[in-house]
Amino acid sequence: MSEISERLIYLDHGATTPMRDEVLASMMPFLKESFGNPSSIYMLAQEARNAVEDSRRTISRIIGARSSEITFTSGGTESDNAAIKGGAMAMRQLGNHIITTSIEHHAVLHTCHQMEQFGFEVTYLPVDCFGMVSPLDVAEAITDETVLVSIMVANNEIGTIQPISEISDQIRKISDVKGRTILFHVDAVQAVGHIEVDVNNLMVDMLSMSAHKFHGPRGIGALYIKRGTPFEPLLMGGGQERQRRSGTENVPSIVGMGEALRLAAEEMESEYTRLQYLRDKIIEGLSSTVGGTQLNGHPEQRLPNNVNISFPGIEGEPILLGLDLAGICASSGSACSSASLEPSHVLLAIGRSAEEAQGTLRITLGRDNGEHDVDYLLQILPELVERLRAMPHLNEFN
Repeated sequence: MSEISERLIYLDHGATTPMRDEVLASMMPFLKESFGNPSSIYMLAQEARNAVEDSRRTISRIIGARSSEITFTSGGTESDNAAIKGGAMAMRQLGNHIITTSIEHHAVLHTCHQMEQFGFEVTYLPVDCFGMVSPLDVAEAITDETVLVSIMVANNEIGTIQPISEISDQIRKISDVKGRTILFHVDAVQAVGHIEVDVNNLMVDMLSMSAHKFHGPRGIGALYIKRGTPFEPLLMGGGQERQRRSGTENVPSIVGMGEALRLAAEEMESEYTRLQYLRDKIIEGLSSTVGGTQLNGHPEQRLPNNVNISFPGIEGEPILLGLDLAGICASSGSACSSASLEPSHVLLAIGRSAEEAQGTLRITLGRDNGEHDVDYLLQILPELVERLRAMPHLNEFN
């Protein structure tokens, strides 16, 4: 094994993050000794119940909610499904129109497609070349049948942060004029733990989050549901989580999620500054050394750890494979590394061609990355791109 391949630099924190040691330590008692079912009444079970409620209070405090407004789920996908289906179905007597954007995560887009099969109409709003949705476009799309708007806080591919407060203000103004409720859900999976997210400032009714995006365990997430929000449960059963999500609570993971978010919130300000510096160093380094590079997403209103860049004239898959051989984990802006060869719907929505979309790399930094990782990336990647560009058989797009 060569010296270069023995290195491992993880630059795909937008996909998932390694669990922190402190988080695992907080979970261990509830994987072993304190294993009780929180719904039971004896002391062992109440230890688990108290741990769940402590985590609920921690999460609610960090996002500015009441603890009773936090419902634990299996992750971001379930939270998005529950919000859209639960909110729209609860409002179906008042209308059948949903508004979202063309760049949402598939957990939102595919749920909206399913809602169309249930008789709902869905408007998929366009975005500008930076991936930004216009609050005025949202306002103009609202009809007398609109019951729900769902827009992500920050895009998982290109990192663009949406003007959620401005959008919410438009929705509230129209809702007041029409004298009817219009629910506003935001997918904050990529945002929570990385930028300030306060439900009162955002003025939203529902908000999705997922623990494994901020160094917590996989398989656990939460949905903020504002008090008084119409909502029909996605899962029926024993009535746990205040009748909103039945099923025995995943106590160890709930505890881990609370601890992970607590740590992320404590470090957020310093990490934001540090990661933003590393992000900008990557962008500037690649732009100055690799000809034709194109930054995707808003140049300023973007997540501090996100770099999404296109390299015209080359596909993303060989870039990923070359980086992997050099010990660097990253992801592509297209689906060319999976069974599908379809380019990213996000990149197409911001005006990139299919060829540009397929030649895109997403780099997402994390708390364990340092400047030495960035220097190594900037040493390897420009040379790799130029070498691949000189190999015509790798640049024949399907």
